[in-house]
Amino acid sequence: MYPLHREREQPIFSARAHVFQIDPATKRNWLPASKHAVTVSFFYDASRNVYRIISVGGTKAIINSTVTPNMTFTKTSQKFGQWADSRANTVYGLGFSTEQQLQQFAEQFKEVKEAARLAREKSQERYELANPALNIAAPQELSDERHSPPLLSVNGPGEEKLFRSKSAEVELTVEKERVKKMLSEGSMCEINLEAELFTLQDSNAKLVAALQEANGSVEQWKQQLAEYQVETDRLREQVAELEAQLGHPAAAAHTDKEELSRSLEELEALLSAKDQEIHSLQSKKTDVGELTREREEAIQRLQELERRNTELESQIASTEKTLASSREEQKKAEVDVRHFLEALDVKICDLNDLRQSLANLVDK
Repeated sequence: MYPLHREREQPIFSARAHVFQIDPATKRNWLPASKHAVTVSFFYDASRNVYRIISVGGTKAIINSTVTPNMTFTKTSQKFGQWADSRANTVYGLGFSTEQQLQQFAEQFKEVKEAARLAREKSQERYELANPALNIAAPQELSDERHSPPLLSVNGPGEEKLFRSKSAEVELTVEKERVKKMLSEGSMCEINLEAELFTLQDSNAKLVAALQEANGSVEQWKQQLAEYQVETDRLREQVAELEAQLGHPAAAAHTDKEELSRSLEELEALLSAKDQEIHSLQSKKTDVGELTREREEAIQRLQELERRNTELESQIASTEKTLASSREEQKKAEVDVRHFLEALDVKICDLNDLRQSLANLVDK
């Protein structure tokens, strides 16, 4: 059934809006026909040469309005417009998110209204060309009926004939109404099914787009994890070099420590920026089982990296403590050497005095 509908009736314009209907009791207040914004579309039925406005909320058609040349779409505010449908005996209202969307819908309504007018004129012209003697035959028939005697009789058979003719007309009228009702019910079912099909197609397209976006986010996370691993390996190498340089002069150790601190600050800034990106990606990500599992794995890897960074920071702190103790020991050694030199100077002075005394004794 769907392919037949898609061949016969095609969407020509779609927009999202909140749908309202006028309150039938007060004819003043608006009643919301949808809980949230829904898709409102213009359709063209090529087989019947008519234009319709259709919108579906869930599985129910909340708008099914055939556009006629007498309809007028009125903009009552910057983001709200309405039109009256005499066939549905109601007034529809649409609330858009932007003024531009309202303007586009109003222009499309005007174009469809003009197309409906042209279609009606062409249909009337074809009907008149197909029935050229219709306007002439009618007065003749009316004249024949006017001059013909009335179908009345006094005897029984004439009355029975008239009664049967009226009964046949009543039965024919009832049959026509039943057929019309069946056709209208069938048309409504087709409309609902077709509108549901377009809604499902729209939802499927949104889901596919969300999945593609989520897959792109996962690839970004994987790339970020690889960068973190490279940075962690580099920090490990720097820590190993720093540990190897503990015995070198203090100036070289201080330079390496500054470089390592600068690298750690850069890594922390990078981690902060990537964490913000991950949070923004998580807010956009669709709740899909596989993607959620990959996100959890990425979070676990990030936690592992944070743990490793903490270990590196503790190693750096212990290295700094070792450097400080080495400096203290060096200072202590310098003080001891200075004391030793001072004591040695004192002993040299004493020896000089003793030597002078010996020289004096020898002279005597």
